Amino acid sequence: MMRQTLKHETGASDAPFYLAQSDERSVFTAAYANNLPVLLKGPTGCGKTRFVAHMAATLGRPLYTVACHDDLAAADLIGRYLLKGGETVWVDGPLTRAVREGAICYLDEVVEARKDVTVVLHPLTDDRRILPIDRTGEELTAADGFMLVASYNPGYQNILKTLKPSTRQRFVSLELDFPRPELEAEIVAAESGLEISRVKPLVRLAGKLRDLKGQDLEEGVSTRLVVYCATLIAQGMNVDRAVRAAMIEPLTDDQDVKRGLLDLVTAVLG
Repeated sequence: MMRQTLKHETGASDAPFYLAQSDERSVFTAAYANNLPVLLKGPTGCGKTRFVAHMAATLGRPLYTVACHDDLAAADLIGRYLLKGGETVWVDGPLTRAVREGAICYLDEVVEARKDVTVVLHPLTDDRRILPIDRTGEELTAADGFMLVASYNPGYQNILKTLKPSTRQRFVSLELDFPRPELEAEIVAAESGLEISRVKPLVRLAGKLRDLKGQDLEEGVSTRLVVYCATLIAQGMNVDRAVRAAMIEPLTDDQDVKRGLLDLVTAVLG
């Protein structure tokens, strides 16, 4: 059933700063209004987590964010019995709390989690919108306002770590990428406080570094790292030192590759 009202209008003043790349805000809002789960696809550091935080605040919903990893099991999301004060008590996990409260639950890099996590998500991503809790015998129906959002980086995952088609097709999908240079410059300037005229060369350098992905680098430099670099410069650090600390060293440990990247820095920034 479509929700009739939203707590906040899009663009709410208390929402974290986010500049839209395209129509992702309207697609996300429509998915929320119709109880549809959303899958975000895009490279590391392109703004997926910030986008979800922005939309949660815009829609007026609490947000539970889970950074998925190899050891994350279904029990970490659902909950478990724990000893407290000499008693064994049930403690809800973040997914269960979101289901009960009508919150947004965001699973960042969901493919990193163990396989049993996917099984738990399936009944929440169809018209049942239920969460069975085997340990307590409960079967929770998602409260109004609950939304499941997941993300992953298709370019980084290998054949052993990808979402099955049967899982992907349970979500509305949005593909995000690094912002266009002019938009990225606005974002970096707003986040770092550095003048946009000084930000633009950093964004141009980031584009050149991203072109090396799949050659000398596994991943291109993220917008997050460009913000870090600009922040260091805004606080008075020398440009060359800030670039090395925030845009070169995080990308590789290979000394030969680093020397090549520094040559590229010299060519771009002069």
